[in-house]
Amino acid sequence: MLTHPTLEQMAALGLTGMADAWKALADQDPGQALDRNEWLGLMLDREASTRADKRFANRLRNAKMRFPDACIEDVNFTASRGLDRRQVLALAQGAWIKAKEQIILTGQTGTGKTWLACAFGHQAARLDHSVLYVRMPRLFEDMAMARLDGRFPKLVDKLARVQLLILDDWGAHGLTDQQRLDLLELFEERYQRRSTIITAQLPVSGWHDMIGEPTIADAILDRIVHNAHRIDLKGDSMRRADQNRNLTHAENTETMQTET
Repeated sequence: MLTHPTLEQMAALGLTGMADAWKALADQDPGQALDRNEWLGLMLDREASTRADKRFANRLRNAKMRFPDACIEDVNFTASRGLDRRQVLALAQGAWIKAKEQIILTGQTGTGKTWLACAFGHQAARLDHSVLYVRMPRLFEDMAMARLDGRFPKLVDKLARVQLLILDDWGAHGLTDQQRLDLLELFEERYQRRSTIITAQLPVSGWHDMIGEPTIADAILDRIVHNAHRIDLKGDSMRRADQNRNLTHAENTETMQTET
């Protein structure tokens, strides 16, 4: 008699995990061999698991990552890319996010910087951290538009609150005076409060010149470099390697000659 009203009440309260567990237990334990405390414990476990799964799905969706399915478990350590397995697996534990530290991923185009950044983002979402992925050209466009229509403080506040911000394609071009100031504002708000992943083709040694104005460059780099874990990816383009696996020997040779 109480089954349907109870299920309806659980659904009305948004307790879908508990409702699913109730129905499963009713089918699996019709004689109620388990006592009330055991039933309640199993139902609460299911509810907690369901809510965690929903939060994870929401965090992945809101992160807007270029490679949302990238994950640490799929990282290729066999390629000669300079990846330290111990370092990557240690970072996957997430202590660096709690410590408000950064990750800097550098390397030539196609070496897997963006994919690896998204894998760390996926792991951060799994650890219940908010994540946002944005390409630097798009970030500067959004900041410029926000300044024009008065949304700049709200945009910076939004970027400052996200627990892990992934900035992809850093240093592709020099910065204007306004872009330098906008970056300084962003990193000042995030400094020692949140974590950031930066991917760049340009080595860290060239960032000061890329930013341009020495005083502002010093201020920006002081906030992102000194407490950063660095990963420098080496080797040929992973994209080219994947494409060439599907080519015949003659086609592969022709492709390599064209690229050189």
